[in-house]
Amino acid sequence: MSSAQLKVLVIGSGGREHALAWALAKSSKISKVFVAPGNGGTATAGDKIENVAIGHSPSDFPALVDFARTQEIDLVVPGPEQPLVDGVADVFKKAGFPVFGPSGKAAYIEGSKAFSKDFMKKHSIPTAAYGNFTDYEQARQFVQEASFDVVIKASGLAAGKGVLMPTSKEEALQALKSVMVDREFGSAGDEVVIEELLVGQEISVLAVSDGYTVVSFPAAQDHKRAYDGDAGPNTGGMGAYAPAPVATPQLMKSIHETVLQPSIDGMRRDGFPFVGCLFTGFMLTADGPKVLEYNCRFGDPETEVVLPLLDDSCDLADVFLAAAEGRLDAVPLKFKDGYAATVVMASEGYPGSYPKGRAITFGSLAEGTQVFHAGTKRADNTVVTSGGRVLTVTGVSDTLQGALDRAYASVKAVSFEGGFYRSDIGYRAIDYLKQQADGQKSGLSYADAGVDIDAGNRLVDLIKPIVKATHRAGTDSDIGGFGGVFDLKATGYTDPVLVSATDGVGTKLKIAHEMKIHDTVGIDLVAMQVNDIIVQGAEPLFFLDYYACGHLDVEATRDFVKGVADGCLESGCALIGGETAEMPGLYSEGDYDVAGFAVGAVERAEILPRMSEIGAGDVLVGLASSGVHSNGFSLVRKVVARAGLDFHSPCPWEAAEADVTVGKALLTPTRIYVKPLLPLIHRRLVKGMAHITGGGFTDNIPRVLPKEIGVDIDASTWQLPAVFKWIKQAGGIAVEEMARTFNCGVGMVIVVASEHVAEVVDSLNASGESAAVIGRLVPFSGEEKERVVVRNTNGW
Repeated sequence: MSSAQLKVLVIGSGGREHALAWALAKSSKISKVFVAPGNGGTATAGDKIENVAIGHSPSDFPALVDFARTQEIDLVVPGPEQPLVDGVADVFKKAGFPVFGPSGKAAYIEGSKAFSKDFMKKHSIPTAAYGNFTDYEQARQFVQEASFDVVIKASGLAAGKGVLMPTSKEEALQALKSVMVDREFGSAGDEVVIEELLVGQEISVLAVSDGYTVVSFPAAQDHKRAYDGDAGPNTGGMGAYAPAPVATPQLMKSIHETVLQPSIDGMRRDGFPFVGCLFTGFMLTADGPKVLEYNCRFGDPETEVVLPLLDDSCDLADVFLAAAEGRLDAVPLKFKDGYAATVVMASEGYPGSYPKGRAITFGSLAEGTQVFHAGTKRADNTVVTSGGRVLTVTGVSDTLQGALDRAYASVKAVSFEGGFYRSDIGYRAIDYLKQQADGQKSGLSYADAGVDIDAGNRLVDLIKPIVKATHRAGTDSDIGGFGGVFDLKATGYTDPVLVSATDGVGTKLKIAHEMKIHDTVGIDLVAMQVNDIIVQGAEPLFFLDYYACGHLDVEATRDFVKGVADGCLESGCALIGGETAEMPGLYSEGDYDVAGFAVGAVERAEILPRMSEIGAGDVLVGLASSGVHSNGFSLVRKVVARAGLDFHSPCPWEAAEADVTVGKALLTPTRIYVKPLLPLIHRRLVKGMAHITGGGFTDNIPRVLPKEIGVDIDASTWQLPAVFKWIKQAGGIAVEEMARTFNCGVGMVIVVASEHVAEVVDSLNASGESAAVIGRLVPFSGEEKERVVVRNTNGW
């Protein structure tokens, strides 16, 4: 656009809308910014900004659209959450106007806290433990039985006031009654979210998205309490500053990768792409940043503190239009080097009842400051108070202290009867910066190098009860020492031979990283070892794991260890130790690798395979796999990419009603065969076993056979699972390649004498396995083309 031709309609009347109109009006491409209905500040902001006397309730939407048509509006920017939840963006889009704001369906991410918590759970976005309730008695029982302090939230929109933070069980029960029974917040309290109270510093991150790309503003911190020292009742916010010093570049990168991008991707995949400003509140806990809530719009007073930090070269109109048109990646969002701080001036009585109509006088403002109006209106050429939060005064400087000094200097130049403000905005950040400066003077620590010893200790405390659950004869299943101890004598073996195995999970981990599902690969790790041990006739006794990462994510690691413990319980072995290695710079954020080591024991006379007893005519019994297990994922990932899918796509081989993604389906853990097989081994009904891993049938079965014995497999004896049919078809993979790469639905093959087949198959099926005869052993002279022949693959 060559000159000022664009017209923008901003919807709303608060300090947020004044700041948006002010920032948009700075664009050389904008000729007019209309604000409906606006306030006293937008009414006196100059020729480029003009108020429109139209509200923003659903009954006002037709008038807003008519106005937009009459004025030939080029961009609509809704401000408050209520009209967004009511579908104002949908109305304007249907009328053909570009809108910077989410659809009503996407705005529901703020409109229902219960919905947003379930969304976070579905997409593995870190947040507090919680429960959603519409039944008062069930909610009351949850509070009474909770082992943690709770926060009670009205699920619906409550004008920023629907969050209660009781300090005791009694207060929590009273707060719950006030919301659900006394209906303090009206219909917003028809459903409540009760969640774990998180402890730490809060930050707010405002991010612009076009439904695919997401770019964040500098993180802000606000002050919710009404009075100095964080005393008094909660408010909508009494001041803020940005960038928050605690929000280091590393933290912001982690937030982008673990929350912001997964949130935008998740909403798009769930059918409601988010276009607009996603405002996410975080608590910086000892276990990393966790989401407190989503908002579907710019925050207040955060907007008034981040917009003044926009670089002079950054045109906000370009950014909003690019987002509305799905091309945000083509427009840079740049910021000044420096800080901004804003102080809210409020009416006496706020956040309770307050007087209105008091005249406001403005003196000479300090350099580098801007006053944004919130609860004001113009009356007879005078600006008067009309709300609880009246003004936000923002200062910008090279330092945070400088920004605060400028803001407070201008606060003192503004007055109205009964007005009050906090005099300690930014105190936490100033203390933090001083501590950082003192820390630099005193020298570096291991934490400065990226290794968090305290996080490692917290992890040990978290997993101790998980590990203890794997106790078995021979171990105390305690961790935290220098090594694991196992008493072989306590197991009752008379002439034992020890059998060991070590392995990893391979590139299946890449899917776990992306899906943020970590427990299933813990089971995989155990399965790979214990299945290799059982094929030698041995009982798995104990297990150790190794977990290596660049930055220790305590929750992800705990989930992984929980999976390891589940695998140990399923196989009857004890988890007696492990190593967690945090190696900054060696692994990317969110990546990790794992390895395991297992030891089992077998009586010398029961070692498998019994080569001297295996011969032509013996029968092969196959045990069904649970899926791809843990091999062949480098090829699987290529097939997924070739098919034009990603791991968040709906799974093409599962029924649509199952609502399963490709990634979740592929992360189905490896089946563990130990317990059903041990009784058959002790009864000497099994001559040999082959764990079907990498190499498939072709490479694995011959490993347990005499050289003169070959394999004849009849593929018609079992149904090729849907996942393998899809992999074969989507990848154009030959039958031979399938048979030497994947388990093809058979995870374990056992060699049985023909006279014992019925007994073995019946025993396995009775124990919950799906077992069937899949082939026989045949003579092999070496002159045949293939030692392992797989016949009747037409059904594949």
